[in-house]
Amino acid sequence: MNYHSTRHSGGLVDSARAVLEGLAPDGGLYMPEYIPTLNWHATLKRSSMGMSAAILATLLPEIPDMEELVCNAYEGQFETEDLTPTAAVGNFTVLELFRGPTSAFKDVALRMLPQLLTASKKVCGVQEDIMILTATSGDTGKAALAGFRDVPGVRITVFYPDGGVSKVQRAQMVTQEGENVTVSAVRGNFDDAQTGVKNIFAACQGKELPFRLSSANSINIGRLAPQVMYYFKAYKDLLDAGKIYLGDEVNFCVPTGNFGDILAGYLAKQLGLPVGMLICASNANNVLTDFIRTGTYDKRRPLLKTTSPSMDILVSSNLERLLYLLSGCDCELVDALMKDLNQNGCYTVPDRLKVAIGKEFWAGCCDDARAAETIGKIWAEHHYLCDPHTACGWAVAEDYVNQMNDHRPMVVLSTASPYKFPAAVLSAIGGDESGDEFDQMERLSEITGVPIPKNLATLRGKEERHTGVIDKEEMLEFVLGL
Repeated sequence: MNYHSTRHSGGLVDSARAVLEGLAPDGGLYMPEYIPTLNWHATLKRSSMGMSAAILATLLPEIPDMEELVCNAYEGQFETEDLTPTAAVGNFTVLELFRGPTSAFKDVALRMLPQLLTASKKVCGVQEDIMILTATSGDTGKAALAGFRDVPGVRITVFYPDGGVSKVQRAQMVTQEGENVTVSAVRGNFDDAQTGVKNIFAACQGKELPFRLSSANSINIGRLAPQVMYYFKAYKDLLDAGKIYLGDEVNFCVPTGNFGDILAGYLAKQLGLPVGMLICASNANNVLTDFIRTGTYDKRRPLLKTTSPSMDILVSSNLERLLYLLSGCDCELVDALMKDLNQNGCYTVPDRLKVAIGKEFWAGCCDDARAAETIGKIWAEHHYLCDPHTACGWAVAEDYVNQMNDHRPMVVLSTASPYKFPAAVLSAIGGDESGDEFDQMERLSEITGVPIPKNLATLRGKEERHTGVIDKEEMLEFVLGL
């Protein structure tokens, strides 16, 4: 299957090469020339790992032995064999994406990406080492580090905003072991780190390097494609529970900042899954909400620090892929819009594209105060504990139902364990926030009876191995010096 940049229809590569390169040479994102056909009825009859293999083989057909790769990625790594369980909570279904080895939704993709990348190296006959560059707003970093730890022929460097992730998220990254991993904080915010990574790719284009660059961010199609599976899994769970009939549409509400998680839902719909409305939930950094409602994307605003830091993002990279798809694969338009964003900090899409987006997506936002109120309410009314990102999704899902009077089944994606943000969750349920984050985790477990994930419980006392902090202008020099 041929892939090309969202900004240029030439320069075709196959799916293995697209995964290997991560970012297209012109700075665009790789997308297939067309969305292939999938027998979605048959796919729903498979296990979670079987669904994943079927979907990935369809989207990335040049990568062989997908069943084996999926098994290598997931077997024994998650709390449950179905990988992403669902829970009935009130009138909604919560899709629990945090049951993996780092307690965040990124595990689904970042357990799979190392398998896809090493297989792509073999397909493409690449001998040199791969250097994975990743910027993280909190969860991607640890999941990528864990997934790529000591993978032969691959090195990984993760950048995170200094002071811009939770203390638990930072502890997960700076204590990471492995001979091939490097982590550094960057003075600035996530957008600074993400832009810095893209600039490194641009600066190194065509130059002789001791390694080949690739990415573990969702700009890499190999990171995005594995996320499609859990939309199918949630739909199957609703079928098995008798809450829907085959063919009924289901709405999904997704807390998202970089737009990859919700774009995976749109790809699931394009593959045939009966997805209804995709509801984009933002925190106080509501650039996506404003865009979906108005058609104008404007990053010229302060980036706010919130209790849901993984959504503290003003430049949503994967939105570019949606613009490409809903514009009818108009690369010239996408290229012009991205130039406007880079040069002017904003762009406005044509009316026809705004209408097309509005038919598929709805958007709302939730600030810290309402997220805390929502955590407390869900715990009091349903005895279900959720993190601030999930609370944003729940609150916006409620807004959608109330405003649009759409009562199709609603699935809220839960993207992280509440134990990654213990201070915020404790405060929301009326607990004592004193002590460090490990004291807070223990107190939260004592109050609620919800067990602490093992990977988080064992963080206390681990040696900090990666404590460097650099300016964003130093990122290129940092990478070249490794």
